[in-house]
Amino acid sequence: MKQHRKLITFGRIIKTGLTNFLRNAWLAAAAMAVMTVTLTIVLFSVVTSATFNNTIQQINAKINVSIYLADSTTLDQANVMMQQLRTLPEVKQVSYISKDQALAIFTAGNSTNLALQQAINQTGNPLPASLKVMPQDPSHIASIEKFIKDPKNVALEDPQNPSSYHGDQKAAVDKIAHATNVMRQAGVVAVAVFAIISMLIIFNTIQMAIFNRRDELTIMRLLGASTSFIRGPFVVESIMYGVISAFISVAIIDVLFIASSSALQASSLGLLDINYSNTYFHNHFWMLLGMQLAVGIIIGAGSSILATRRYLKFKTK
Repeated sequence: MKQHRKLITFGRIIKTGLTNFLRNAWLAAAAMAVMTVTLTIVLFSVVTSATFNNTIQQINAKINVSIYLADSTTLDQANVMMQQLRTLPEVKQVSYISKDQALAIFTAGNSTNLALQQAINQTGNPLPASLKVMPQDPSHIASIEKFIKDPKNVALEDPQNPSSYHGDQKAAVDKIAHATNVMRQAGVVAVAVFAIISMLIIFNTIQMAIFNRRDELTIMRLLGASTSFIRGPFVVESIMYGVISAFISVAIIDVLFIASSSALQASSLGLLDINYSNTYFHNHFWMLLGMQLAVGIIIGAGSSILATRRYLKFKTK
């Protein structure tokens, strides 16, 4: 019986909250507008961060350190170097590229340059054998550099072709990593600012609702209504702000990606890979929607609880 009464009370709180939400729809418009901006920034920050991380991983997978070997270096000596490199914690993979393989790769990459092809055919194979070292993290290769500079290894390297670290690719990774960090920091600041603004607006909206219903609330209190029964509808009303704003923010991001990938015919905007962002958004749609709902509910409920504690002046029971 007691449990049944609690369910009835809870149902009345929900019903009253929804009624108040419809009654104060115009009053809540500003709160939902700012909350929608907040949640849109949250969602966009998450998707762009995932996109940048994917781009960094793709470029990292192509970055390597090439150790060019002298023609006098034997295959056994190269194998010893490979075994030593594989013991380094910073090394992900090591492969050996022979002179013939190097020539084949170079020829395939310059197949349209007939003059260069003829020059190679006349002079023979000028390319050295090499060890291709894939680092675990291109920004941390101290032990690899130390290995390369070891005198016994320098003696096996081609003096005409110093070992190389693909600088252009590293610069691209550094650029994207910096952009990702800036985006994350800007996103955190923007979310914090708009979240505070949203909470303040909801706070004031609930304050006005309490003021408009002060006589009704006083009567409810005199009739023995509990604190939770009086406060509950305001919390439900604020949660509705968050729920609706979450759905709107997801719809906005979806429209933006569709417009950028189809209407603008763009596969990327600067460093942002639109195709991947669009794919990530739709593949993780339910997770992102759940995140938006959770953030919206937390902001709405938190603001309402603070406002009711401040303005209802009721003791918690």
